[in-house]
Amino acid sequence: MPEIRTAFHQELEDMERTLLGVADQAEQMVQKAVEAFTTGRLDLADEVIVADESIDETYIEIHNRWMQLMARQQPLASDLRLMSMLLHVNTTLERMGDQTVNIAKLTRATDGLPRVDAIVERIQEMGDLVRAMIRTGIEAVVRRDADEARLLPAMDEPVDRLNRDMYQEVVKVGNDPRQLEWATKAMMVARALERVGDQVVDIGEQLVFLLTGERVEFNEVGLGGLPQRE
Repeated sequence: MPEIRTAFHQELEDMERTLLGVADQAEQMVQKAVEAFTTGRLDLADEVIVADESIDETYIEIHNRWMQLMARQQPLASDLRLMSMLLHVNTTLERMGDQTVNIAKLTRATDGLPRVDAIVERIQEMGDLVRAMIRTGIEAVVRRDADEARLLPAMDEPVDRLNRDMYQEVVKVGNDPRQLEWATKAMMVARALERVGDQVVDIGEQLVFLLTGERVEFNEVGLGGLPQRE
């Protein structure tokens, strides 16, 4: 019996390492997707789309391994929380990859259109902020640090603000149809990056659930919201 439990925990640790690797890959995909859109580099857009295929394959692999573990084992309460977090993070990372693919496809859709420098700068800033959030989220999970996870909403606030304010920059180029076409696609890129930020915050909430057994929704300043009843 002890050998079975040891193997079970080793399997959980291996699944977590795999997902942390996917999170690293997602950060790289955000960087490439943002660079692709802001520079018009279709080769980078293609790399993002190809990389997402790997994330999708890992998603299916982790899901299947999770189902097999649940069928073979009788997890204790703490193990159940970890398994819940792993399943949730697996889905979240897959969706994060999908958002970078959306940006890559928007790069293709805007090929040849003139870019707007002010909007390019905003998109680049959003990308940098989101990547920092991903790194913080990864480090919080590795260290099992709930306090670090609670930093994520405050890190997400400027991402949300930049997304909200993007419309003002789009309006400024309304008299140039080609710039306007590119700018309206840039609004969609900003929205995709805003969603990635939200997804990282969600991972932080899952970590707090793992450590405390309480489901919380972080508030805007990042100190944690009220527990949710199961």
